[in-house]
Amino acid sequence: MVAVLHATPGSAAPQAVDAWLESLRPTYGDDRVRAFAEAWDALRAAAGDARNDDGEPHVDRALGTASILASLNLDPASIRAALLMPLPSLPGYDAEALASRHGAEVAALVAGVARMGGIRALPGGHSPAERAAQAESLRKMLLAMVEDVRVVLIKLAERTQALRFLIGTDEERCRQAAREVTDLFAPLANRLGVWQLKWELEDLSLRSLEPAVYKRIAKALDERRLDRQRYIADVIAGLRAELREAGIDAEVTGRPKHITSIWNKMRRKDVGIDELYDIRAVRILVADVKDCYAALGVVHHLWTPLPGEFDDYIAKPKANDYRSLHTAVIGPEGKPLEVQIRTREMHQHSEWGVAAHWRYKEGDARASRDPGFDEKIAWLRQVLDWKDAVADAGEWLTEFKDSLFTDTIYVLTPQGRVVDLPRGATPVDFAYAVHTNLGHRCRGARIDGQMVPLNFRLSNGQRVEVITVKQGGPSRDWLNPDLGYVASHRARAKVRQWFKQQQLEETIAAGRAVVEREVSRAGATSVSLEAVAAKAGYAKLDEFFAAATRDELNLRQIQMAIRAVATPAAEPAQAATDDEVATRASRASGSGSGILIVGVDRLMTGLARCCKPAPPDAIVGFVTRGKGITIHRAGCANLARARAQQPERLIDANWGAPRDEVFPVDIIVEAGDRPGLLRDLSEVFSREKINVTSVNTLTKQHLARMAFTIEVRSVAELRRTLGLVAEVPGVLSAGRR
Repeated sequence: MVAVLHATPGSAAPQAVDAWLESLRPTYGDDRVRAFAEAWDALRAAAGDARNDDGEPHVDRALGTASILASLNLDPASIRAALLMPLPSLPGYDAEALASRHGAEVAALVAGVARMGGIRALPGGHSPAERAAQAESLRKMLLAMVEDVRVVLIKLAERTQALRFLIGTDEERCRQAAREVTDLFAPLANRLGVWQLKWELEDLSLRSLEPAVYKRIAKALDERRLDRQRYIADVIAGLRAELREAGIDAEVTGRPKHITSIWNKMRRKDVGIDELYDIRAVRILVADVKDCYAALGVVHHLWTPLPGEFDDYIAKPKANDYRSLHTAVIGPEGKPLEVQIRTREMHQHSEWGVAAHWRYKEGDARASRDPGFDEKIAWLRQVLDWKDAVADAGEWLTEFKDSLFTDTIYVLTPQGRVVDLPRGATPVDFAYAVHTNLGHRCRGARIDGQMVPLNFRLSNGQRVEVITVKQGGPSRDWLNPDLGYVASHRARAKVRQWFKQQQLEETIAAGRAVVEREVSRAGATSVSLEAVAAKAGYAKLDEFFAAATRDELNLRQIQMAIRAVATPAAEPAQAATDDEVATRASRASGSGSGILIVGVDRLMTGLARCCKPAPPDAIVGFVTRGKGITIHRAGCANLARARAQQPERLIDANWGAPRDEVFPVDIIVEAGDRPGLLRDLSEVFSREKINVTSVNTLTKQHLARMAFTIEVRSVAELRRTLGLVAEVPGVLSAGRR
């Protein structure tokens, strides 16, 4: 049997409404039906012919929702709230007037449903993992937002009515609503055990999202309906006779099979509909638990059980408190048959979940006649704090003790992603939860479109937009607990880390200045600062600089380390260590004596230190005052300035005849820092017979920047060397400075 739809009035015509109200009189009584009629009149007066975003008249949506709740025997306040549900979206809504006229309880339910209406699932186009994670976060937020379980029951009924209306109308809007139901509301109905709504929500969603699958399964069920009904009728007759003979008072019925559950089982077991054993199924209802097991014995005596297909959900209930015995047997004609056995009370709970235990008030006379009513109310009082029960991906907690949502709130990013924060969190906490850099640059915030201060306390369901600057960092005021800017440990730690890093960078910069000043004074500008740090006993250069600033090293110790590196002991040369590159004195003359100056002979020439030209670089001479002619590369920045200011002092030049001469060239190598990096680079230079006259390295955030001065005979040799350096593992770039 396909999913059963709840009976609804069908339209808001006065005759239909009157007939529906009259049908409620035996269950709810005259006074409550009059209250329903009063709520209906208030809605009609406020809404008129207005329609909601789905295109359905507000009055039809409210009436359909209230009808579904009435079929679940929900309390009068919930039904009145369902009838008044559209009011917050209509012009002229007055929350205080609503509470004054219909009571604070009804007004609170209406407000709760309105808050839930702003939560949307992810649109299509996201990966299944993203949709699953977002849906779970949204479900948690929905639960954290509500103070009364009835709010969610009303929302579930409203979504059911929405899908009923949208089926066959706006296809795209129907698919969007079906996705939200699949992601958010059907799982909530499952967690609450409201099976009647769960089944219909799932079947309507499948009909919209997978119409071909839905029609194929529905057609297959219809084609076999007569055979299946005859078969089930024979099974029911035989079972009733056997149970009666065994002295068991039982009610035996056929069990409706829902299309979504058939489709899920077909996919899970990768089988066709003909291979599903539970297409033919019956249900046995008995008075108490002992009769359940007695009936199970009768079933297993009649037919052979299928191995591995017995589940005892009475001894071990499901996570949502579902209880029943499930077994599968080889029934008459050798066909598989599923049998469910449960008490009538279990059946009531399995069909309506928490709604089955909801009655009007503890003082209701009809409810007081139920001897187990007090226990049901006590159980319900635990369920009312149901936010605790769904924190763990859909499973009820074994005990209702620890509140997992008491200290947590859920807010939304502008893109709709859910962010969980500690209660009392501010926009600053939100910014750091999204991204550390966003927190550093946070300067303001909008909550649901309204500007708020940074110490504003966030609440569940709010949409937060952070206003940032391009560059900057946090304020020290954020660490002041009295000002209330930060509530989360994560944000506070990130702020402290930022200030600590800033202080460290300032300390390192100051230490570098001290060391470089002492290197300059010692006339050892070509020494490796890493070698100086190692000689001073520091494995990392930044630690060496920081120690120089903090006075952990005095100037004499720094000077001694510099002299030790600059003038090593006259011992036999040893191979460089893993952390050093061997350097040797320069063999370049640096005079540029072989360079020809066009139109002039026997002039003193020298190579510019700023650009270090080497053949066959295009070169230009610059006539200095008293120092001859300095040779620059044609693309030198200093030469460009001279060309703009003193063009008359420039003179053409070329390299003249080739000679066996080397030229100093500066290169920059950037690489990921790792042990043995300098050793590998040194091996490249040694293999190519390249003389290295100076090395200077700087490591920051696992990135090494190394400056080498090497001697080459030509630019071609330089290019070949740079190509080999670039092939060293970890090197990101290598080029001429």
